[in-house]
Amino acid sequence: GVFTSLGITQAAETGKSIIYMLEPNPGPGLGVLMAYWLFSKDKMTRDSAPGAIIIHFLGGIHEIYFPYVLMNPAVIIAPIVGNICAIFFYTITGCGLIGAASPGSIIAFVSMSPGPQIPLTLLGVVIAAGVSFVIASPIIKMSAAKNLEEAQAQTAAMKAESKGLTAAGGATAAVKDAAAVKKVVFACDAGMGSSAMGATKFRNRVKAMRPDLTVINTSVDNIPSDCDIAVVQVTLVERAKKSAPQAQMVTIGNFLADPALDALYTQLTSGDQPAAAPAGETAAPDAPASTSNKKIMIADGIKLNQTPGTKEEAIQAAGELMCKLGYVDASYVDAMQEREKLVTTYMGMGIAIPHGTTQAKGTVKKTGIVLFQYPEGVPFGDEKANLVFGIAGIGDEHLDLLAKICEVLEDEAVLEEMKTTNDVDWILKQLT
Repeated sequence: GVFTSLGITQAAETGKSIIYMLEPNPGPGLGVLMAYWLFSKDKMTRDSAPGAIIIHFLGGIHEIYFPYVLMNPAVIIAPIVGNICAIFFYTITGCGLIGAASPGSIIAFVSMSPGPQIPLTLLGVVIAAGVSFVIASPIIKMSAAKNLEEAQAQTAAMKAESKGLTAAGGATAAVKDAAAVKKVVFACDAGMGSSAMGATKFRNRVKAMRPDLTVINTSVDNIPSDCDIAVVQVTLVERAKKSAPQAQMVTIGNFLADPALDALYTQLTSGDQPAAAPAGETAAPDAPASTSNKKIMIADGIKLNQTPGTKEEAIQAAGELMCKLGYVDASYVDAMQEREKLVTTYMGMGIAIPHGTTQAKGTVKKTGIVLFQYPEGVPFGDEKANLVFGIAGIGDEHLDLLAKICEVLEDEAVLEEMKTTNDVDWILKQLT
């Protein structure tokens, strides 16, 4: 942006520019993440910090620490002061970079430093991290435990709103007559995984207050005509409107932890509620169990303690294992990558469920699910997935297992254990 243009001009005159050092220094964010790692009262936040440090410091994705700042807004002081101290140090020592350091990783930052000044550049990073850590630590120590997932969802919502997506999609629109809403449909591209988990979790959440409400999932192109509210991701809104023009659209970032879902739940359950559906009428259906979960997920389909790479590599690994186990044809793996390009299969809460497109359903040989565990997390956009479930389903045979996964999500301790355990049998016991 502007800094790069100014830096180019200055570097052309002097051979380097301190302007290049204003933004990419990973030190301030490192200090914040280290403080959360050591002093956060929330176990999930504490456990997630090391992975975030790797992504931030080595990967240069600074957005990874934004949710941590949102959990305690006062923490924003720490990286600001840390960066000011580093810039002051660089100014008095005459440091600068010869080009833009992008992404803002320590590797890129140092590689753009003139050789003789590399030690000073590193010292500036240490100063920024140290100052940021010292300021952030007491703030985090004195604050109550905060939920990282909520902060991540808030970050996603704020980004969407800044782009005009939330308002345009109608995610914040009020339900006109909550009592008249009888069917809520969660829709994704294939109707195979993302929407199934989202519908199951929302159904379990709402059924005590709204036993009359039917919550189902389907492909975005097959939303039923009696749908009152359609829950879809932003990129699928136009397709959903064509499929169900009568339905109110609720747009979300992910299907498991999204502020729009919280708002929808509040609107559907507030005020006077209808009585439970009389005998003979159909209430919200539970996911069917036509195939044993023990056949759908087996020990050979679970890979633990995997080394994180890119999300494309994680999806490729899951697809190749499903192909090896005889669940799908080789072409299904490419369809999984295409599906991810369309809209992310990251669900929230550290879970991703990559699967094929609608067109690839014909390449599924038998229903099966595989699991790859990444304790440090694999970046899925701005989020991290610790558990990557590869899914191939014929009909509704896999929905019972997805419902079981949703049950696990309700128990934070079990979910966190699943992200780090070395016991394959324990995972199978939880999911079958």
